[in-house]
Amino acid sequence: MVTLKGKPIKIEGTFPKVGQKAPAFSLVNRDLNDVTLANFAGKKKVLNIVPSLDTPVCALSTRKFNQQASDMENTAVLIIAADLPFAMSRFTDAEGLDKVVTLSTMRGANFMKDYGVLIGDSPFGGITARAVIVLDESDKIIHAELVPEIADEPNYDAAMTALRNNK
Repeated sequence: MVTLKGKPIKIEGTFPKVGQKAPAFSLVNRDLNDVTLANFAGKKKVLNIVPSLDTPVCALSTRKFNQQASDMENTAVLIIAADLPFAMSRFTDAEGLDKVVTLSTMRGANFMKDYGVLIGDSPFGGITARAVIVLDESDKIIHAELVPEIADEPNYDAAMTALRNNK
């Protein structure tokens, strides 16, 4: 069950499990180009899925992953949110976060259901819950956390451990 400030919310789709192959996706980058999972082929990937970079916890998790995971060899850190690419770029540029790739669900609504993170009710219906999914070089899921309370931070240590232990 996922909650927002203690109140249960409906999440639509099926959240992927460790060991599964990650579903393909197409999202929008800062230049308004469509970017797919295949664009990161051969790299480990951290998918930091957040409701909006315009919230304190989402901004904090983006900063932390920029710092912690960005120096990992052969690893792409993807920040995925419902924000428009312009807003995401303004945030990362103002913060000096140059080690993450921001991707918007603007033309990638299927992503939210395919990854089981679509908030289906509440005033936040239509955007994502908070989750972290780590993929190996062949897009197999090696860590998956759907954060139970959207207002809480993800388990950074678990994600980083999955990255480090996957040789």
